[in-house]
Amino acid sequence: MATRSDTAASPVKGGAAPGRAPGGLSMDKEDRRRTKLSRRWQRDARWSPYAFVSPFFLLFAAFGLFPLIYTGWASLHQVELTAPTDMNWVGLKNYTRIFDDDFFWNAARNTLTIGIISTVPQLMIAMGIAHILNYKLRASTFWRVAMLAPYATSIAAATLVFVLLFGRDYGMINWALGAVGIDPIAWQDDKWPGQIAVSTIIIWRWTGYNALIYLAAMQAIPQDLYESAALDGASRWKQFLHVTLPSLRPTILFTVVVSTIGASQVFGEPLLFDPNKGASGGAEHQFQTLGLYLYEQGWVNQHLGRASAIAWTMFAILIVIGIINQLISRRLRASS
Repeated sequence: MATRSDTAASPVKGGAAPGRAPGGLSMDKEDRRRTKLSRRWQRDARWSPYAFVSPFFLLFAAFGLFPLIYTGWASLHQVELTAPTDMNWVGLKNYTRIFDDDFFWNAARNTLTIGIISTVPQLMIAMGIAHILNYKLRASTFWRVAMLAPYATSIAAATLVFVLLFGRDYGMINWALGAVGIDPIAWQDDKWPGQIAVSTIIIWRWTGYNALIYLAAMQAIPQDLYESAALDGASRWKQFLHVTLPSLRPTILFTVVVSTIGASQVFGEPLLFDPNKGASGGAEHQFQTLGLYLYEQGWVNQHLGRASAIAWTMFAILIVIGIINQLISRRLRASS
C-alpha cells in the first residue's frame, strides 16, 4: 500500500520531469538540436543565393566565356575547319591580314551604311508610333501587341517574304513603282537598292520593339509637365519638342546604342536576301556585312583562325561603342 510520501514523490501525470524538454529530450540535447538548426539556417541563408544563380554562370562559362577565350587563342594561330586541333602559331598575322583585305573594309562599309539606313528611320518611326500610342486609343492593348508581332516573327520567314516583295520581275514593290512610271529595280544586283532592301527588313522587324520602349518611357513622364506647357499655350508639337524629347534623352541614347550594336551584328537578313550567293552578300559583295564576312571566312573558306580574328575585331568595335555610350551618358547627366 502506497504511503502519502510515495504519492507525493511520484511525478504528476502529464508533466515533464526536471531537466527534460517537453518532447522527451534532455535539455542539452534540445540545445544541440537548436544550435544545429541555427547553423543549418545560417548556411542556407548564406549559400542559397549562390546556388540559385549558379546555373547561369555555369552556362555562361560553358557557352560564353570558354568560346570567347578559345576564339581569342585561335585568332593567334593558323587553324582550319578541317583540322581544328592542328594549330600553328602566327601571332598577329591574322589581324594584319584581314586589315589588308579589301573585302573586310567593304564589309565594314556595308555594315556602317546598312546600320545608318536602318537605324535612323527605324528610331524616328518608332518615336512617332510611341507618341501616337501614348494618347488614349480604343483597343490600345491590341495595337501594342501588334507592334511586337514583327519582332516575334522568324527572321528567315520575314526575309523570304521580303525577297518575294522585292523580286525584280514579279515583286510587289516593282509593280507599285511601275504603276507610277518607274522602271523595275534589280534589288539583289545593285549596291544601294540591295542595302535599302535589307535595311527595310530590319526596320520592319525592330520598329515596334523600340516603339514600346519609347512608349514605356513616355508614360513615366509626369503629366504635370504637359499640363504646365498647355497652360503656357504650347501646342502638342511644342510639348513633344520641349517636354517629351528632353525627358527621353537617356532612353533615346539607349535605343541608339542597342540598335548600333544590333546593326554591327546583322547576319540573317543579308544572308537570306540572296540565297543563291549566300555568305557573299550579293554577286559583288554589295551587301555583305561583317557577320557575313566572318561566316564566309570560317565556314565557307574554312579559315577558323582568320574568322576568330574577325570576331575579336567586332568585339573590339562593340567595346568602343560601349565606351562612347558611357561618355555621352556622363555628359548628358552632367548637363541635366
